[in-house]
Amino acid sequence: MKSIPIWLIAFVPVVATLGGAWLALVRTPGRATVSAVQHLAAGVVVAAAAAEVLPGLKHAGAEWAVALGGGTGIFLMLGVRWLDTRLKGTTGLLATVGLDVLVDGLVLGAAATAGERAGLLLTVALTLEVLFLGLSLAPELAEKVGARGKVLTVIGGLLLLLPLGAAGGGLIAGLPRFWQDCFLAFALVALLYLVVEELLAEAHKEPDTPLATALFFVGFLGLLILDGLA
Repeated sequence: MKSIPIWLIAFVPVVATLGGAWLALVRTPGRATVSAVQHLAAGVVVAAAAAEVLPGLKHAGAEWAVALGGGTGIFLMLGVRWLDTRLKGTTGLLATVGLDVLVDGLVLGAAATAGERAGLLLTVALTLEVLFLGLSLAPELAEKVGARGKVLTVIGGLLLLLPLGAAGGGLIAGLPRFWQDCFLAFALVALLYLVVEELLAEAHKEPDTPLATALFFVGFLGLLILDGLA
């Protein structure tokens, strides 16, 4: 990870999401399938936050950085939600999705500065998260845009914000420790918001099944095992 720029690593979830979008256009997945993917992704993201981001903030002197970075993350996430409720139509959808992807990139870049393993695990977590984005966004855009090629082009353009955000987040490695902790606290809040207000909130629009619930813990434990092997 140190030898490969984090913005380049960010193209892994980009390619995976384009593949998921293409599959969704060929055969739209059922709500039960999407809910299962959301539960799995939520478990992976929670594990990544707990195993890699949170430990980096548990040291003396990080309290003010946590308050500043975490508070900024709360206001930004609430701003994203406010924007989502105000903007309507295709433009509003693309604006909110683009902002969400950019924040994901910043989170990946910020977490990667904590170490090679953190960058690897966050890449796995965000790949599953944006894969769900491709599965759900592609059919919705197809109704408004039409041709599959146009849909994939639009989604691909939005996904370029991920490596752009990762490159920006990676710049914090040269900042003083206080500001690095601020960015990590921001990343932690963004990841928890992603799980609670997006992945699980969407997943619970479909009645839970034992399999979907189990997949949350499969994702959580699976990433912890991967963390131990890395």
